[in-house]
Amino acid sequence: MTYDDLVLSDKQLLEVFDVARREEALVMVHCEGYDAIRFLTTKLEREGHIAPYYHGVSRPQAVEREATHRAISHAEIVGVPIMIVHVSGREAMEQVRWAQQRGLPVRAETCPQYITLTADDMKGLNMDISGAKYVCSPPPRDAESQQAIWEGITTGVFQIFSSDHCPFRYDDPKGKLTPNSRTSFRWVPNGISGVETRLPIFFSEGVSKGRITLQKFVELTSTNHARIYGLYPRKGSIGIGFNADIVLWNPKLKKQIRQADLHHGSDYTPWEGFDVTGWPVTTIARGRVVYEQGKIVGAKGPGEVLSRGKSSLV
Repeated sequence: MTYDDLVLSDKQLLEVFDVARREEALVMVHCEGYDAIRFLTTKLEREGHIAPYYHGVSRPQAVEREATHRAISHAEIVGVPIMIVHVSGREAMEQVRWAQQRGLPVRAETCPQYITLTADDMKGLNMDISGAKYVCSPPPRDAESQQAIWEGITTGVFQIFSSDHCPFRYDDPKGKLTPNSRTSFRWVPNGISGVETRLPIFFSEGVSKGRITLQKFVELTSTNHARIYGLYPRKGSIGIGFNADIVLWNPKLKKQIRQADLHHGSDYTPWEGFDVTGWPVTTIARGRVVYEQGKIVGAKGPGEVLSRGKSSLV
């Protein structure tokens, strides 16, 4: 429901939902009202507010709330289950909870940035371009929004915790520092890396701090994904008939997230210097050790593409 090359009109959204209902598919919806974003972006630029921080100002919670309610209403009209992705704060979360309380087949996802980062991170140093490192959509909010997300996690509003991994390099003419990025937040590429740090951050902030149980951690990061996205019972649990995908975890290991220790393709991490308690020490994929003590040890080639079945929500 946003971005110049992807945004759908209401009619197009209804048509997508109708095809999904016919084909028994699940639709994932990114909910932000793009006309409001374009209006606010132009207004902010006209007033001289062009720093990365104003990316968040151009996408307030009302923009996300309105679009979330609209997506839910359209799905109700068509009669199709939907997954609301990247929920960032209370206002959108409460729309999802409202739908669930009415018995509508609406599920939701949230991400590490919405429990650890805030809009202030986009200020960088004195509102400079370094704040672009934290630009993503929906944007990080504030401490109250973080608490609202935890409320949604602990009360069952959210079924999955994903990364929304959308990496860009920072110091790269095709990354965050495009020539246009210095002229306005409008042109800063939207997205941050997060797939490698997703589990340690969620474990540390959730299990280590007593907000959720270990069982809930596994459900939100693995089992529910497999069920909802049609990979269960091959993936999502440890048991006979499942692939031997196992992570050995040291729940007491304290580490500081550092770009130098990560393996992604980006040249920075938004969580540089972030302290976590709990870290994976060994990863086994289909019975093969592929990661151990900070190093990738698996050979390339043994992976395979898995055809997915129907979502458990259909």
